[in-house]
Amino acid sequence: MTSTDGPSPARVGCDRAGSGWHHGAMSAATDTTSGRDPVEVGDAHGSGDPGPDEEQTELAARLRLAVGRLHRRIRIDGRESVPPLQLSALVTVEQHGPLRLSELARREAVTAPTMSRVLAALDEQGLVVRTVDPQDARGVRITLSDKGAAVLAEVRSHRTALVARRLARLDAQQRAALRDALPALEALLVDEDD
Repeated sequence: MTSTDGPSPARVGCDRAGSGWHHGAMSAATDTTSGRDPVEVGDAHGSGDPGPDEEQTELAARLRLAVGRLHRRIRIDGRESVPPLQLSALVTVEQHGPLRLSELARREAVTAPTMSRVLAALDEQGLVVRTVDPQDARGVRITLSDKGAAVLAEVRSHRTALVARRLARLDAQQRAALRDALPALEALLVDEDD
């Protein structure tokens, strides 16, 4: 692993004092007495044993950091030809389509003009299909094309292979711990209003 890959696997699973590392180096805002970065760790309350709220906050900060860095590595190593916002829009159309532009923009948390540009690029590549909205002749509904579905399948397969290579670097006990944690991680994906 190179220094640009972020912390080593040992550093990611390190003790509280090591959880303040960022991209293989200490943050400039690191507390020099404990070696911890309160912004990274999420605990600026000082010394002593952490209480239940502090433990949960630290767990949340470490999980956020690990998931975010892993996602970033996969995205960078994936080198997909479709940019991230376009990929995200494709997944949303796949899961919730057919969608109007305004609904897709809302789900992706972008403005309608931004989504219009994204859809134009996806349409130009033949990844989506625009059809007349049966309830509003002036509107269109967006669905995934066969080519769009194939692109998503290829991206997923490639990203799964990237994660599998990273998993292969772990020992059996670490892989088992991740397997055991999957139900809890998947539960985090459920929104409160679902």
